[in-house]
Amino acid sequence: MKLEYFSMLDRIATRDAETLVAEATLPDASPVFEGHFPGFPLLPGVLMIECMAQAGGWLMLARQDFARMPLLAKVGTAKLRGMLRPGARLSISARLTHDGSGYAVMAGRIDSDGQMAAEAEYTLRTLPFPDAALEALVRARGVELGLV
Repeated sequence: MKLEYFSMLDRIATRDAETLVAEATLPDASPVFEGHFPGFPLLPGVLMIECMAQAGGWLMLARQDFARMPLLAKVGTAKLRGMLRPGARLSISARLTHDGSGYAVMAGRIDSDGQMAAEAEYTLRTLPFPDAALEALVRARGVELGLV
């Protein structure tokens, strides 16, 4: 995980047609933690949501064979139930609940140490990639994660 580059997932653990589970380990040090909070570093809630959104995005990329690029369009409900500290190992899941008309509704969840840390319902908008170069970069990252 590279927080400052928004590279939130380390690897795809499992995937089927409607669900994806990814794993990540929070870094021991990151500029993000220097201000959130000094002396008591925590992963910001907005980055928890980003983790779930990225898991859902990878699921949609796989479902659509990289034909469309998923973008976070809406966070419906989000509950941040636990604190995530540096070094925490995360299991990040996404489950597709609706897909149609260029939108995908997802249910996301983060677990750490057997406890739920966050959950959210969110919507992704899927659009054509703006160019082949970006599609190739995203596809290469999918290979690194074990998606393809």
